[in-house]
Amino acid sequence: MMRPPERKGNRHDRNCDKQGRRESYRPPSLVFLSRVAADDLTPAIATRASQRSRCDEAMDTIKAYIVRKRLHPGDSLPTETELCEMMKTSRSSVREAVSKLEALNIVSVEHGKGTFVGSLSLDPMVETLALRSMVSVGQNFEDLRNVVQLRRFLDIGCADEVCIALHGIPQPELSAIAAQMTQDALAGKTFLREDINFHIGILRNLNNAVAEQMVRCLWQVHMAVLPQLDLQVSASLSQTAESHHRMLDAAIAGNVAAYRQAVIDHYEPIESILNAELNVNSHHS
Repeated sequence: MMRPPERKGNRHDRNCDKQGRRESYRPPSLVFLSRVAADDLTPAIATRASQRSRCDEAMDTIKAYIVRKRLHPGDSLPTETELCEMMKTSRSSVREAVSKLEALNIVSVEHGKGTFVGSLSLDPMVETLALRSMVSVGQNFEDLRNVVQLRRFLDIGCADEVCIALHGIPQPELSAIAAQMTQDALAGKTFLREDINFHIGILRNLNNAVAEQMVRCLWQVHMAVLPQLDLQVSASLSQTAESHHRMLDAAIAGNVAAYRQAVIDHYEPIESILNAELNVNSHHS
């Protein structure tokens, strides 16, 4: 019997140096952009760029243009002809670069009008995370557990700011959402939409659009994958609903420790289920 070829290193090997230390990785395009923002295009970066495809170079140049010109979503970009002249490259390379950037929501093409800076949303990340998590369903639940854990990390990390922002301020809308969740739980119904509205409503008080978008994206991934799992979570509905009340009460009272504990209790049911599934799978493997 022929032995299968040995794999050249595992994931740990690829991410560690010879001493076993974790390497810091940044995609070449991000390194290039950081240098652009600092007006520090060294020969090393130029050499690295020259070793990449024309399309990659064109993508970097368009992103660098957006950064240097301090453009915002909706601002117009140079025409295709102007981009070709600017980059000294072919029309096909520019078109491919624009097409890829449009898929990432970095640019937006309106036929007959021109090319503009895109919404710069995190939607592409949602699609990738959701697909990654769905692919792992049936094999293990680790990717979804990682998403749920990251949601918890973000909620706990914002605890101080949330309690400062909401301290002493009544929140009738959030209270109504929490009350609806309790009512649904008692009826044995889920409250997915109320859940995200509650968390976004909490974060909206921080005036941090990136945090809001990140939490919404992670929730969308969570909800996209959850139906694939066929897990029974109804028994924990009341605990989850009640934890939202406690989060809100703690925030208004300015009690950071109580807020964090309520967050932990909120995610405990689904994390326990996922951990149990992972343990079962590990025993069967």
